[in-house]
Amino acid sequence: MKADEPKIQGRDDLTKIPQSDEKTEGVPMATDIAQLTDSLAKTRVEEVELSYKGLGKKLDDAQSVEEMVKEIQDFEDLQALRLEGNTYGVEAAKAIAKALETKSNFKRCYWSDMFTGRLRSEIPPALNSLGDALMLAGAKLTVLDLSDNAFGPDGVKGIERLLKSTACYTLQELRLNNCGMGIGGGKILAASLIQCHKNSSAEGTPLGLKVFIAGRNRLENDGATALAQAFQLMGSLEEVHMPQNGINHPGVTALAKAMQHNAGLRILNLNDNTFTEKGAIAMAQALKHLRSIQVINFGDCLVRPAGAIAIADTVSEGLPILKELNLSFGEITVEAALTVAKAVKDRNQLEKLDLNGNSLGEDGCKALKDAMEDMNIGELLGSLSDDEGEPEEDDDDDDDDDDDDDDDDDEEEEDEDVDEEEIEEEEEEEEEESNGNKLSTPAAASRPPDVSSFLSFPSPDKLLKLGAMRAMLIEQQVDVSDATKTAEAFLKIASVYKEDNDDVKNAVLDSIDALLRKAFSTPAFQGCNFVSTLLVLLGLIKSEDKVKPVIVVRGHLNALEHVASQDYFPKEYVDVLAVFLSRNPKALESCGNARNSLQSTLQRVRSEG
Repeated sequence: MKADEPKIQGRDDLTKIPQSDEKTEGVPMATDIAQLTDSLAKTRVEEVELSYKGLGKKLDDAQSVEEMVKEIQDFEDLQALRLEGNTYGVEAAKAIAKALETKSNFKRCYWSDMFTGRLRSEIPPALNSLGDALMLAGAKLTVLDLSDNAFGPDGVKGIERLLKSTACYTLQELRLNNCGMGIGGGKILAASLIQCHKNSSAEGTPLGLKVFIAGRNRLENDGATALAQAFQLMGSLEEVHMPQNGINHPGVTALAKAMQHNAGLRILNLNDNTFTEKGAIAMAQALKHLRSIQVINFGDCLVRPAGAIAIADTVSEGLPILKELNLSFGEITVEAALTVAKAVKDRNQLEKLDLNGNSLGEDGCKALKDAMEDMNIGELLGSLSDDEGEPEEDDDDDDDDDDDDDDDDDEEEEDEDVDEEEIEEEEEEEEEESNGNKLSTPAAASRPPDVSSFLSFPSPDKLLKLGAMRAMLIEQQVDVSDATKTAEAFLKIASVYKEDNDDVKNAVLDSIDALLRKAFSTPAFQGCNFVSTLLVLLGLIKSEDKVKPVIVVRGHLNALEHVASQDYFPKEYVDVLAVFLSRNPKALESCGNARNSLQSTLQRVRSEG
């Protein structure tokens, strides 16, 4: 095959199968037959692809792509086309598009790096012609790769019609790395995906995008926030790669909220964006909903000690199949790094922990290595060669840099679910030295700081640390006139229930009793909404608002069993719980005996009533 000839994969692979008169040295004939059978089987199902990848050609007009067009036309079952590594003018693209108009089985567009040296104005018409051809052909795309084209917002307009069309209802991978989309392009892309999901859902085949790649696109907060709305709506993502986009904590927080709705997420790469504590804590909260996560890359994201500790709390409480955790270059101190190390101790599938480039110091690096060796996980720790050394005593003043990010906060107050007091627990000493920076405000000082921290990141230890007044403090913190917030608070408190620890068990039940007794005695409280919200969050009924259920643990059911027996809980709601539990015999099976015990108690209370 000549260097500039296309590579055809699929139909010509039969030529690679050994013929009957050929001998494979050192391999028995039976193995040859097995290999032949396997090769034939693979050949029959392999997607058919035509590749012009990396030929380095400058294709300006229809004449320059005549041979390519003929080959595309003659390829009856064309399903994938690689155009990357060449540069195509508008007329050349139109000629190729014409050849694609009859390819109804077409699925994969590998069209990265195909406009090098072209004017920005040439790209939208070229993309429009290619997209229109796929729509005309009735193609059902699964992969659209336009990475490394640097086409800016105008380039996104060039694929806008395609993304909204039926051709993309089946899209599984969208790769737009290094395209320079900017905020404007990010918003156009988000709107197109939302419209595609709306259109496809109306036809009973909702868009189920699995892979989204958009690194180095200058999306910033507004672009990321727009895309977060699309991500939350789809709820199907398995991989998200958005490194180097200039996203600060408002955008990170928006993405965190969206990720919670993508329970199948396996890889989350937000490297080289600026989380700070707020973004890191919000992302830690989101990770609690992502039990399928395998790779977390928050390197060079400035998560800082409080953020690292929040992420460590999440890791220690869940993430059972985590393989890689990257918290490098985040200004993490040795205390926080040791907390992270302890958190990953029982993550049996972990392959790498990256804490390089932080602020450990020579002694801190040794302490971290020794600690991981003592836990028999020393081999998991990556290099610490780029450690920044111990922070100076006045480094806390650097937190004022966050104020640059906070200029956007006036317009996004409603997005600040993570209040300053949530990180006060981890950075109490630092706040005392920071001379009134944003982490320490009069409003935060006037309220018990640990209550919000517990409700944001529940743990048995935090609940106990609230002390003897915990029930009253929680009761005061939660707006019981809001049934939804009350239900969410109930589940958060119940999640730390431990049957084998009387102190924790009693603290949970006392807190729940105080909260719900006050709620059901409040005239404005809507008990029916409270129970229906519980049923939705426990996965027993579906929500019209597409609210995602929580990950149910035994503590939720143990606490609910206790509540059902209390005099403040109306018996009619016991009936409702019993009915919906009986209608879903397979629901909550993972909670085993706790589910059975709850059912028994509900039946007993009903019979007594």
